[in-house]
Amino acid sequence: MVITKDELEELLEELEDYRGKATELITVYVPEGYDINSVQKQLEAEKSTAKNIKSTATRKNVTEALDKIVRHLKTMKTTPENGLAIFCGNISPVEGQIDLKLWDIEPPMPIKVRLYRCDKDFILEPLQAMMEVSEIFALLVMDRKEATIGVLEGKRIEVLQKMTSGIPSKVRAGGQSSQRFHRITEGLTRDFYKRIAEEMKNVFFDNQKLKGIIIGGPIPTKDEFIDKGFLVTKLQEKILGKVDIGDTDEAGLKELVGKSQDLLTGQEIIHEKKILEKFFETLGEKPDLATLREEKTKKALNYGAVDMLILSKDTDKKTSKELQKIAKDMGTKIEIVSLDTEEGEQFKNLGGIGAILRFKV
Repeated sequence: MVITKDELEELLEELEDYRGKATELITVYVPEGYDINSVQKQLEAEKSTAKNIKSTATRKNVTEALDKIVRHLKTMKTTPENGLAIFCGNISPVEGQIDLKLWDIEPPMPIKVRLYRCDKDFILEPLQAMMEVSEIFALLVMDRKEATIGVLEGKRIEVLQKMTSGIPSKVRAGGQSSQRFHRITEGLTRDFYKRIAEEMKNVFFDNQKLKGIIIGGPIPTKDEFIDKGFLVTKLQEKILGKVDIGDTDEAGLKELVGKSQDLLTGQEIIHEKKILEKFFETLGEKPDLATLREEKTKKALNYGAVDMLILSKDTDKKTSKELQKIAKDMGTKIEIVSLDTEEGEQFKNLGGIGAILRFKV
């Protein structure tokens, strides 16, 4: 069963902590489309090589780990769609004791490498690379006095730069004529737009992950900035859309993302917001079809009543694993939500464990 990115992140954190007493932790990567029987035969052959290991304990641990992997592979007819990662070895921290564990991972993205390795650590780099965000969105909220440049990376909104124009208020100094004051402010506005454009170029021009740009602000300001082409052509072509908002600070960036759901469909943060919006709506309007906290959620899971289990990323790991295991056994969808959104923070403050039900319990 293919795991989610959040589940993969948890597994990687666990696997990173294990150290072998010698080179006895085995890592196997099987790429998508590769013959699982060939891998099985290769590992059978490796058992012969393992007989040459001088240390009796290490030889025993490696041989038993290889046997365990081979037995597991024999239960599989084909390689899973995204390939397979297997980690196996004695993870007991006590000298002389055996705690032989096997992890079988079908990752959320295709494995491209073929690898067999015996080492003191599990080789995790190919899976860790899957955790990297592959695309980002540039965010800009602005008016004539202030601008904030940010980035949406996965579920996280980060402020990169805050800028002010220094344009004076509408009260004219020392008897200046209306036309002269207008010329001065228009000139300062153009200079400010140029500074914004230059900063956007500095931050995003060479970023290969940039998927698009979304700009927010009052109607005349952002439209003027876009329509008069202050951004260099490469970035101008990346503009996905514009959104009418009032704030031009960090709150404005959050509002911009919130109002850009149609532009960001499929983005992790929007996916997460929609899940929690549905949960809170169900909790408010149909409380019998939602649960909060561990006890009620666990009871509903055991009855097979849960359609979607929702866990905060900050939930106690032992509790999270226990609930996820029940959910998987019941064929229940699992969603892990971050603390990077207001909804995620609210959910955590309510206990961080909840569910949307198929039927009342």
